[in-house]
Amino acid sequence: MTTSKNNITWGIRILISFLFLLSAVAKLYPSPYFAISTFEVKQLYPMGFSESFAPYFSRILIGIELALGILILQKNFLRSLIIPSTILILAVFTAHLTIETIQNGGNAGNCGCFGSLLPMTPIEAIIKNVIAMVFLVGLFIIMQKTNERKDNFWVLTTITFASILLLFMIAPIQPIESKFTVSMPEETINDTLTETSIDTIAVKKITDTIEKVKVVTEIAKAEPTEPEKKKSGYAQYFSSIDKGRKTLCFFVPGCDHCRVAAKELTELKKTTKNFPEISIIFMNEEADLIPAFFKEAGAEYPYKIIEVIPFWNVLGSKRDTPGIKYLWNGNELKYYDGINANKFDITDYQKLINKPYSELKK
Repeated sequence: MTTSKNNITWGIRILISFLFLLSAVAKLYPSPYFAISTFEVKQLYPMGFSESFAPYFSRILIGIELALGILILQKNFLRSLIIPSTILILAVFTAHLTIETIQNGGNAGNCGCFGSLLPMTPIEAIIKNVIAMVFLVGLFIIMQKTNERKDNFWVLTTITFASILLLFMIAPIQPIESKFTVSMPEETINDTLTETSIDTIAVKKITDTIEKVKVVTEIAKAEPTEPEKKKSGYAQYFSSIDKGRKTLCFFVPGCDHCRVAAKELTELKKTTKNFPEISIIFMNEEADLIPAFFKEAGAEYPYKIIEVIPFWNVLGSKRDTPGIKYLWNGNELKYYDGINANKFDITDYQKLINKPYSELKK
């Protein structure tokens, strides 16, 4: 092989190696378990992977990406196995992204190729994969069969299994049963009955009052002032969440956007009478930052901490943080999420919570 061809082949191999190594490492950002769990919920669950199988598949897949990034730089079975395998895995990714883009009717969201480190739309990822496959086909054509070695298959198996094992070591699979932990400050509601002596006159007054309430109730039925009570599904976290108006937040302690939203809510709460009570569900990622979170927010609120995967399931796989819900008697009236089109808007929320139910139900 001439010097120029040798330079081209090495240039392509280094480029492909960089892409695969970056893809594997990016899926571990900002922390391995958090990043892999997010990848499972947002990418694998929608594809039909079960909660029990997804943790194994995700780690094996990232391990293979890591291994290919290394193996493309060595000579053993390079042209006969490594290059075709790399083209195949890129083709599978491209086919999946193409189907996803067609089904979703657009090019929104992060494909997950580089995790949250480098967000990339499905179409951008397809273009990247196609270019990489063209380079690999060119590499296959340029390389000669005599330029590879076939005497040490153990190099391939050792690097592959070591890469996969590394993923299981740095991001151990946690039990699915680990749902949530109760954390303070905790909301407390005490319902007490006190026995008192009631005389006849008091009974008469109470009876008259009840009759008046009945009349008022009958009149009010014609125009309800609040929605009928229903179960929101969050009572396991906050016992009174389905009573009255509530602000339910889904935050990550280290998320800057979540902290900004919490601070805005605190400022609005100071100037708004009867502000919907704030409760927070925190992801168990950097939970030690919760005190700093509340310090920046300017107030503390009742909260719960739940594990990463259950958090994404509760938030919604198509949703992102910060998530903020306006609930009234368990009814979801508004759900803000992420930092894009549906992001939390404090001005919009102020107008929303000041509207009577008669306007909200229209």
